[in-house]
Amino acid sequence: MPRPALPEFVDVTKVDPTIIIDLKYASEHNVTGHQLYPNGARALVLPSVAQQLAGAQAYLKQFRYRLKIWDAYRPKEAQELLWKYAQKDQYVANPERGFGSMHSYGVSIDATLVDDWSQDAAMPTKFDQFTPQAMMRYTGRDPLVRQHLNLLQKAMAYNNFYGLRVEWWHFTTADWKKYIPYWEDPQLSQASEKQSPKS
Repeated sequence: MPRPALPEFVDVTKVDPTIIIDLKYASEHNVTGHQLYPNGARALVLPSVAQQLAGAQAYLKQFRYRLKIWDAYRPKEAQELLWKYAQKDQYVANPERGFGSMHSYGVSIDATLVDDWSQDAAMPTKFDQFTPQAMMRYTGRDPLVRQHLNLLQKAMAYNNFYGLRVEWWHFTTADWKKYIPYWEDPQLSQASEKQSPKS
């Protein structure tokens, strides 16, 4: 049975212009030291994911915080470059294995918090800092960092996202299996049940 065509991606800011966009792979200021996205790249996701982000933004505004998106849709070509420059198999999805990165299907985003003045909130680590401190469950002692992380995680969970164990900033829609063509290959389908999606 053929898989239904995916809906067109949408620009996150067209759904909620109050969400701040800072695509880290659109510059050299990332773990690879290379610009992976072209100039003018936009934060694209599936329409349903954009609505979920708008819901998370509305939740955060109650507490005078907002979302900042560090990454959204990632073309396969960019994933190949990310794998080339930063091979960390526990964190980065090999584009040649399985279904690759969840970002490449518009179902995942990387996000942090900013305050009412668009200043970055204190969080466990910087973006793509692949260390034990980047785990989803914060084990540090800073109560403000803990508070910010809990707020971000609640906002996302209340809007049908779940996190990634090794990256506190990574969130995937709980409906991701509707959009990943893993069922086209029985072996891949079985393997996907045993693997946690990677960035």
